[in-house]
Amino acid sequence: MEFISTGVNYTLALGKKLGEIVKSGDVICLTGDLGAGKTHFTKGLAEGLKITDPITSPTFTILNEYEGRLKLFHFDVYRVNDPEEITLLGFDEYIFDHGVSVIEWANYIEPILPEEYLNVEITKCNNNPEERKITMTPVGQRYNYVEEISL
Repeated sequence: MEFISTGVNYTLALGKKLGEIVKSGDVICLTGDLGAGKTHFTKGLAEGLKITDPITSPTFTILNEYEGRLKLFHFDVYRVNDPEEITLLGFDEYIFDHGVSVIEWANYIEPILPEEYLNVEITKCNNNPEERKITMTPVGQRYNYVEEISL
């Protein structure tokens, strides 16, 4: 599914819609350039999960954990040099837990991603600096529910 975000509020709203329907054990993989909106999307998703804590990108800590309707495990693997580094942190324990895992820069650890996940690619649009193309691609059957999302 493809969406054109007209600005931060749209990106937040789309993330919130997804957060309202994600299920325990879901893995959301975010990709896109610096400043594309991955953390804003995650903030919206957290709102949809009824998380009230402020969401920040865990760039230096790699992982932030939040409590809501479901736990949210927010990974930022931008600074990971080798997928093995993330494995040593107990990555599998988180993504197979009863929460929702969001992985920013997921393409950096592609070899260790689970068999099924929802890929969310956010790209800047050349014609408008505020616009983003947000493409949600289910990998596997588990995430077909994203077809229900509309704004």
